Amino acid sequence: MNLSLFILTFALETMNSSLMKILFYADTVFGFGGVQRVLAVIAKALSDEHDVTILSTDTDVNLSMYGYGQSNVKFEYITYQGKINFEFYLCKTISFIYKKVLPHNSATSRLYSYSFFRPSYKKLLIAKINGGEYDAVIGVHAFLSLHLASIRKRLNVKNVTAWMHNSYDALFEKNNPYLPGLKSFFANEMRGLEGIVVLSKSDERLFRENLGLESVTIYNPLTLTPRGRASVEYKKFLAIGRFSPKHKGFDLLIKAFAKFSQTNNDWMLEIVGEGDEENIYRQLIAEHHLEQRVKICPFTNDIQRHYAGASVYVLSSRWEGQPLVLVEAMAHGLPIASSDLPVAKELLEGRHCGTFFKCGDIDDMSLALQRMSSTTEWADMSEKALKTSSLFKVENIMQQWVKVLQRCSVAALQ
Repeated sequence: MNLSLFILTFALETMNSSLMKILFYADTVFGFGGVQRVLAVIAKALSDEHDVTILSTDTDVNLSMYGYGQSNVKFEYITYQGKINFEFYLCKTISFIYKKVLPHNSATSRLYSYSFFRPSYKKLLIAKINGGEYDAVIGVHAFLSLHLASIRKRLNVKNVTAWMHNSYDALFEKNNPYLPGLKSFFANEMRGLEGIVVLSKSDERLFRENLGLESVTIYNPLTLTPRGRASVEYKKFLAIGRFSPKHKGFDLLIKAFAKFSQTNNDWMLEIVGEGDEENIYRQLIAEHHLEQRVKICPFTNDIQRHYAGASVYVLSSRWEGQPLVLVEAMAHGLPIASSDLPVAKELLEGRHCGTFFKCGDIDDMSLALQRMSSTTEWADMSEKALKTSSLFKVENIMQQWVKVLQRCSVAALQ
């Protein structure tokens, strides 16, 4: 064995047997949402064997949420004071010039990096991270990962990893993407990090082909303990998610259900969630005279009750990173009717636990509802859904995370 290989082998074996000091850098930690739930599950599981801290911009602290108060997870907080001063106007000017005037390449991306995350904020974040002497830092979401990328060379950390929670299309391609006009900037900045974690093989391919970035797929784990079991006897479709503009496609679902209801008098639709578009959904329900057949329920800590009280889960989303609701629904034995998003097909295709419809197509969604309401294979689909959900147990996902953190740390030593 040559010397370099011996050193790398020794380093990996040492990390396999030793505690890592890990920092998650996140914004909203204590709110309701899929990202918050996944972060809690991953952080708590890692904290059983490692020293884990979450650095949050959250000002509404509630350690009782997600069981943080009974866990080993530590918390640090950081506040960015948005002062309107010379730095503010300089950053705004540079941002405008980059987005509207300059070509997007590595040189101009370095210039935009100055304005994307204000220098005073960078100093504050650098001090927080370096003061903690962490082995690994994980940016939760694209924006916060870009914060870390902009200061990577000034961090005394072996491994900085970006954790994406949106799909490639949601970041760059859809109408009103999360990072409009920033594809080149994102690609240039992320090259400085040791790792990028995405939520699907499809995104892994798109990151490589369109951004020149290597990444690794780690699916999100099941984030709740199932209670109860779905039944076809309930004759109820279920959909769950935030009522944010366009995202979850609940407007499409209500219209599809209205079309389905023209030939079906038995099945009901339940939508669980809260948000800005609730009034739009209620208006649609009224327009189609579905008040007795479509029910809107608020979020609850007992979401298992809704899964166990339904017959088929419907994913009507226009885009997704990795929809946690699919795994949660399958863990309660719910067959799935899903839009044919790449990540949904990746998770479900060939597993015979449901059906697909064309994303955004109301008529095709209505036909999918009809197929699922009349299928004679519901029991078999339910069993296969349960079996599929077992792939997402937290212990399986944790092994993948530890491997990524260790591998990236070893790569940083080379």
